[in-house]
Amino acid sequence: MRHSKRIAVGPVQFRIGSDWPEPIAALEQLYAGYPQDEARPADATVCLFAARSWRRWVRASVHSGGDFVVPAALPLPLSMGLLAAEMGMNLQVALGWRRHMLLHASAVARDGRALIMSGESGSGKSTLAALLGEGEWRLMGDEFTLIDPVSGDALAFPRAVSLKNEAIAAVAAQVDAARLGPLMAGTPKGDIRHLIPRAAAIAAMHEPARPALLLFPRFGGAAAIEPMGEGEAFVRLTEASTNYVALGEAGFGALTRLVRETPAFGISYPDSATGIALVEQLWAETK
Repeated sequence: MRHSKRIAVGPVQFRIGSDWPEPIAALEQLYAGYPQDEARPADATVCLFAARSWRRWVRASVHSGGDFVVPAALPLPLSMGLLAAEMGMNLQVALGWRRHMLLHASAVARDGRALIMSGESGSGKSTLAALLGEGEWRLMGDEFTLIDPVSGDALAFPRAVSLKNEAIAAVAAQVDAARLGPLMAGTPKGDIRHLIPRAAAIAAMHEPARPALLLFPRFGGAAAIEPMGEGEAFVRLTEASTNYVALGEAGFGALTRLVRETPAFGISYPDSATGIALVEQLWAETK
């Protein structure tokens, strides 16, 4: 395509092509500190294109394609080209990755051990991971956590963190403005702004961590901790995995091992400070 960029995030090498320079320029800002290896073959390809040639200039409309496509997906305006690129990157991994079990979950690590948080959109898992990653934790990712089906280790996928709505101000108050991408207002998911992970998290993206705690957060309501049994955790994580079925026996084995070896809890919290306090409390109890 006319403009392109290669980005390595954890074990995944992306190739992103675009009919317009603006999305590539935005990606170059967000991923400037990530490894660059132009000779390495791409694991996933994203294409940002105009369905009609004139759509490159008149009411520019960005379609996202690549190795895998969602035919019914609606295009985005060029002002949201960065969002189209990020959504395309996530889609290619969700539909095409088979080397590890994928969990739609955020993760952070400390002392070689991983905390994995899974939940529906709006549960606050990305915000908690971002805030923890600004403290004593290493951010492993806010979108996907990869589980090695052989070792059982968690692998990092520390792409730029997608902050939404109220989370933008909460995180922006704690980080250098240079680590924040442009504000995209009024997207289909509300206001979005991306956070560039700390340099140490990017440098350690190939360091695995042993799962030590599974949390299923729920934002809103009074603070509460609820122990979760293996069966419920297993079912929730099958629903959170995009390739559990495709992996077959390997996926079943990896998920069974994860829930048997890792304590799981549901937590409710009214604000981020309370959520972080609950995380720290449970983490201290796992040692």
